[in-house]
Amino acid sequence: MGIPQPAFYIFKCEQSSPPGMPKPSCVNPQTQDLFQHLAQTLMQKGLIATVQPIRTSCMNRCNVGPIMLVEPGHVMYSGLTKAKIDEIIEKHIIGGEVVKEYVIPEELWDAPITPADMMKQMGR
Repeated sequence: MGIPQPAFYIFKCEQSSPPGMPKPSCVNPQTQDLFQHLAQTLMQKGLIATVQPIRTSCMNRCNVGPIMLVEPGHVMYSGLTKAKIDEIIEKHIIGGEVVKEYVIPEELWDAPITPADMMKQMGR
């Protein structure tokens, strides 16, 4: 028997823009410890073996950051705080219910498009 796969992967944007850049940042002095909070909370609850937190760079939703993507399900949460992360862990990761009030607005995270369909749209 092999090592079981994680049930969830949580991709947390850790992009930080230099001061003066027009693009906002998911990591700034007020939000720099959110990934650590996520990982520590998962460890404290004994979930770290089945829920894998992963630091990522920009996921191009900077205007509603800090953000994280939960897979499976392709659920992106925006405007994160420690309290929201705690609630997402309890309700979504443990309880199985997406926390709809923290999900990124649909106009910013619509249904995915396949690579083949993207190529058709581009006339290729």
